Amino acid sequence: MSAGAVGYAKENAGRFLEELKTLLRIPSVSTTPEHKGDVEKAAEWVAAELRRIGMEHVEVIRAAEGHPLVYADWLKAAGKPTVLCYAHFDVQPPDPLDEWVSPPFEPTERNGNLYARGAVDDKGQLWSQVKALEALMKKDGKLPINVRVIYEGEEEVGGERIAAFVRDHPERLKADFALISDTEMFAPELPTLCVGLRGMIYTELEVRGAKTDLHSGMYGGAAPNPFVALAQIIAGLKDREGKISIPGFYDDVKAPSAEELAAWKKLPFDEEEYREKEVGASKLVGEKGYSAIERTWARPTLDVHGIVGGFIGAGAKTVIPAKATAKVSMRLVPDMTPEKSFRQYKEYVEKIKPEGVTVEVRLIHSGEAIVIGTDNPYVKAATKALKKVWGKDTVFIRSGGSIPIVGDFERFLKIPSVMMGFGLPDDGLHAPNEKFHIANFHRGIESLIEFFDEAGSL
Repeated sequence: MSAGAVGYAKENAGRFLEELKTLLRIPSVSTTPEHKGDVEKAAEWVAAELRRIGMEHVEVIRAAEGHPLVYADWLKAAGKPTVLCYAHFDVQPPDPLDEWVSPPFEPTERNGNLYARGAVDDKGQLWSQVKALEALMKKDGKLPINVRVIYEGEEEVGGERIAAFVRDHPERLKADFALISDTEMFAPELPTLCVGLRGMIYTELEVRGAKTDLHSGMYGGAAPNPFVALAQIIAGLKDREGKISIPGFYDDVKAPSAEELAAWKKLPFDEEEYREKEVGASKLVGEKGYSAIERTWARPTLDVHGIVGGFIGAGAKTVIPAKATAKVSMRLVPDMTPEKSFRQYKEYVEKIKPEGVTVEVRLIHSGEAIVIGTDNPYVKAATKALKKVWGKDTVFIRSGGSIPIVGDFERFLKIPSVMMGFGLPDDGLHAPNEKFHIANFHRGIESLIEFFDEAGSL
């Protein structure tokens, strides 16, 4: 069955790419309210395509708040397993705009890559799933496996709606395993399955001093400055060697197995090349005694993403701001929990805050870390499929990122996830000039066709 569908995908490769460009032109930025209609438009566009290719019970699921979900299914493969396909059609903001070589929402081909916001994260990978299903359906008139699809429009802002939907409607998503296409390959031409993700807590710190902005000449030296207080708090969260200073924060950290560590050492990874070409910094930083791979895959982190307040316009304004806000996140690893980690963090911030200010610690969203076993039949089917297309054995990696839905699928649906993605380490997700290697887009479709076929034979 797969050979005919792969042939169909090759014959229609140009159309598939043009369709992806159309989806990428929709600025479905879930973070900002002004793009709410664009997220809705992207949902409708994806749903219409799922109907066109022959999926059934297609629905755009809306609620009073938040962004929509898209559901579809095809459940006519009697006696075959059921896969739950997941991806997301919302994207990060494109800022800073002046660093883009071409406009972020005008997809542009350069050097074998497709540049646009959302190209690899995650519209290109979502479209790989849809086109694999189309190829199988159009060539064979059926699918080799039962399929449910759940795509979301707010992964980039925490995915709270889909988490609630999974928790409240497990019967609608009943499946044997999930397929998640929102990860990357370890290196070009190296088929990869991600089997571990860090968890996350994303927070805001708001520090308040005086009841209103004050003149620094008249009140400086007497009035508390929230920016200085915020800087002191942030500086107290980590030491100069990269170790998080929150008491008890490392108590529940589960170390990778010896087998995992040995496998990671065999990966084609050069720290110096990583520093120069991917990070672009003069020196790598972080906890002493751990490799860069360990620090990014298996150790907790704490990072500051933005500081807001006071006067930032042209010229000078000698103001002591009444408040200052910082966005701070922590990546978690097994067996840390978001609830305990947030509590430790909040208590520590309140303890170290300077006198004269108040601080409010707000949790924006969270997700648990997860590691998936590689001995289940669906992972084995994925490795067979990938070898057919790429001609190489699959490597297993973890990711430093977070996909909270993986934990939700395991917790509420009791199913494992196969994280099969086709991005590359230098694709620049969340950054200016995000791209998707066009060859990976097409070979990703072929890999998914082969995977559906292999899984259907179990």
